[in-house]
Amino acid sequence: MEAFDPNPPDWTQTATHAAEFQCPSCRALSKAATRVWINRRSPVYTEDRRRKWQEFYLCECHTAWWAWSSDRPPSELANQEREMPPRPEFFNPFED
Repeated sequence: MEAFDPNPPDWTQTATHAAEFQCPSCRALSKAATRVWINRRSPVYTEDRRRKWQEFYLCECHTAWWAWSSDRPPSELANQEREMPPRPEFFNPFED
Protein backbone atom coordinates (compact mmCIF):
# COMPACT_ATOMS: atom_id res chain seq x y z
CA MET A 1 0.00 0.00 0.00
CA GLU A 2 1.35 3.41 -0.88
CA ALA A 3 -0.79 5.49 1.47
CA PHE A 4 2.13 6.31 3.78
CA ASP A 5 4.94 6.31 1.23
CA PRO A 6 6.89 9.57 1.69
CA ASN A 7 7.05 10.16 -2.08
CA PRO A 8 3.92 10.94 -4.07
CA PRO A 9 2.87 8.43 -6.72
CA ASP A 10 2.66 9.68 -10.30
CA TRP A 11 -1.12 9.56 -10.40
CA THR A 12 -1.37 12.35 -7.79
CA GLN A 13 0.07 14.89 -10.24
CA THR A 14 -3.26 15.21 -12.08
CA ALA A 15 -5.45 15.27 -8.95
CA THR A 16 -8.03 18.00 -8.59
CA HIS A 17 -9.28 19.46 -5.33
CA ALA A 18 -12.73 18.07 -4.56
CA ALA A 19 -15.21 20.58 -3.16
CA GLU A 20 -16.94 17.76 -1.29
CA PHE A 21 -15.24 14.69 0.17
CA GLN A 22 -16.06 12.50 -2.83
CA CYS A 23 -14.97 11.99 -6.41
CA PRO A 24 -15.81 15.13 -8.37
CA SER A 25 -16.55 13.06 -11.51
CA CYS A 26 -18.75 10.16 -10.38
CA ARG A 27 -19.43 11.25 -6.75
CA ALA A 28 -18.11 7.96 -5.32
CA LEU A 29 -17.00 8.06 -1.69
CA SER A 30 -13.35 7.84 -0.68
CA LYS A 31 -13.74 4.24 0.50
CA ALA A 32 -14.44 3.23 -3.11
CA ALA A 33 -11.01 4.50 -4.20
CA THR A 34 -8.61 2.04 -5.75
CA ARG A 35 -5.52 3.87 -4.48
CA VAL A 36 -4.81 6.33 -1.66
CA TRP A 37 -1.88 8.53 -0.76
CA ILE A 38 -1.61 10.88 2.24
CA ASN A 39 0.79 13.81 1.99
CA ARG A 40 2.22 13.53 5.51
CA ARG A 41 5.32 15.55 4.61
CA SER A 42 3.50 18.86 4.43
CA PRO A 43 0.89 19.25 7.16
CA VAL A 44 -1.05 22.48 7.34
CA TYR A 45 -1.81 23.95 10.75
CA THR A 46 -5.25 25.40 11.38
CA GLU A 47 -6.05 28.39 13.57
CA ASP A 48 -6.61 26.11 16.56
CA ARG A 49 -3.20 24.45 15.99
CA ARG A 50 -4.58 21.22 14.60
CA ARG A 51 -2.85 19.50 11.71
CA LYS A 52 -4.51 18.55 8.47
CA TRP A 53 -3.11 16.75 5.45
CA GLN A 54 -3.91 16.41 1.80
CA GLU A 55 -5.47 13.01 1.13
CA PHE A 56 -5.24 11.87 -2.47
CA TYR A 57 -7.61 9.30 -3.95
CA LEU A 58 -7.69 7.49 -7.28
CA CYS A 59 -11.31 6.64 -7.96
CA GLU A 60 -12.69 3.58 -9.70
CA CYS A 61 -13.58 5.90 -12.62
CA HIS A 62 -9.83 6.75 -12.90
CA THR A 63 -10.26 10.31 -11.61
CA ALA A 64 -7.55 11.48 -9.21
CA TRP A 65 -8.80 13.86 -6.55
CA TRP A 66 -7.72 15.23 -3.19
CA ALA A 67 -9.31 16.78 -0.13
CA TRP A 68 -8.21 17.95 3.29
CA SER A 69 -8.19 15.34 6.05
CA SER A 70 -10.22 17.76 8.20
CA ASP A 71 -13.04 17.67 5.61
CA ARG A 72 -13.48 13.90 5.85
CA PRO A 73 -16.93 13.08 7.24
CA PRO A 74 -17.04 11.10 10.47
CA SER A 75 -16.99 7.35 10.12
CA GLU A 76 -20.23 5.46 10.56
CA LEU A 77 -18.24 3.20 12.87
CA ALA A 78 -17.54 6.07 15.27
CA ASN A 79 -21.10 6.16 16.58
CA GLN A 80 -21.50 2.44 17.09
CA GLU A 81 -21.34 1.10 20.59
CA ARG A 82 -18.56 -1.34 21.06
CA GLU A 83 -19.62 -4.67 22.39
CA MET A 84 -17.29 -5.59 25.17
CA PRO A 85 -16.21 -9.21 25.33
CA PRO A 86 -17.28 -11.02 28.47
CA ARG A 87 -14.79 -10.78 31.27
CA PRO A 88 -13.00 -14.03 31.85
CA GLU A 89 -13.73 -15.71 35.12
CA PHE A 90 -10.63 -16.20 37.18
CA PHE A 91 -10.08 -19.11 39.45
CA ASN A 92 -10.04 -18.02 43.06
CA PRO A 93 -8.46 -20.72 45.23
CA PHE A 94 -10.06 -19.24 48.38
CA GLU A 95 -13.61 -19.69 47.16
CA ASP A 96 -15.39 -23.00 47.50
